[in-house]
Amino acid sequence: MDVHALPGHPERPDRREAAARGVRVAAGGRLREADLTPATGAELRAVHDERYLALLREADEHGGGWIDGDTYLVAGSYEASVLAVGATLQAARAVANGEAELAFAAVRPPGHHAAADRAAGFCLLNNVAVAAAGLRADGSATRIAIVDWDVHHGDGTQEVFDADPNLLYASTHQSPFYPGTGSAAERGTGEAVGTMLNRPLLAGDGDEAFVAAWTDELLPALEAFGPGAILVSAGYDAHRADPLAQLGVTEAGFGAVARELGAVSRRLGLPGVALTLEGGYDLEALSASVAATVRGVLEGRETASA
Repeated sequence: MDVHALPGHPERPDRREAAARGVRVAAGGRLREADLTPATGAELRAVHDERYLALLREADEHGGGWIDGDTYLVAGSYEASVLAVGATLQAARAVANGEAELAFAAVRPPGHHAAADRAAGFCLLNNVAVAAAGLRADGSATRIAIVDWDVHHGDGTQEVFDADPNLLYASTHQSPFYPGTGSAAERGTGEAVGTMLNRPLLAGDGDEAFVAAWTDELLPALEAFGPGAILVSAGYDAHRADPLAQLGVTEAGFGAVARELGAVSRRLGLPGVALTLEGGYDLEALSASVAATVRGVLEGRETASA
């Protein structure tokens, strides 16, 4: 995955190692690091249009280039993205199969802005969407919840599942901000109305508003939905140290939400929670926030079982 790199771009290989360091610090001796398996073509096509995948492969073979003003490919980027998807699916399966109580895919490039036939916002393939489709294909879960606390709205994920009544998507994000979607009025379409839960926050809202949005509104709705699996688009660019946003959350805020998420997962009788890395561009803040998340989910599950 580190082959996907462009000098000066904020979405860089150091991010992956910073996130992995946070997992290692928090998990300690409980951690098992798995060998990674790329996603298969069939797994990718469950979400992405084959013509789009072919265009990405062709661009990669010709050395890459810019898709938009934010999103790039270099030679090797497609393979990196397929591995990131595969690792996210492995994390989801490890939890669903009871192999892990928490699985964190410290991957890049991120994915939640990628739609079925569109790359955007540093994202080429939608890691969490393919993982959700993979759990369904395995028969592991039909009703799935995706939690997204990245500072940017996951417009790609919402687009993929907007008409799916068995997929709940819950997001906090800074607004007004890129990509300009995610208003509270966006609630899903057709039979899925009410399954897209968007909670825009203002720049500077910080921990208090962030934690309240999740603990008072979004996580209770998730628990009432009764999913058979919980996947997290774990972005950390909402941190107050992040250079690309201004929401003002701290690692303590991420930890508080993660504890309640862990408790919800235990009350639902789920074997655990799977997470995949999205944004987060200050390396120290990223590592500390990932560590707080891992501790929080595990503490929440332990407290809920007491």
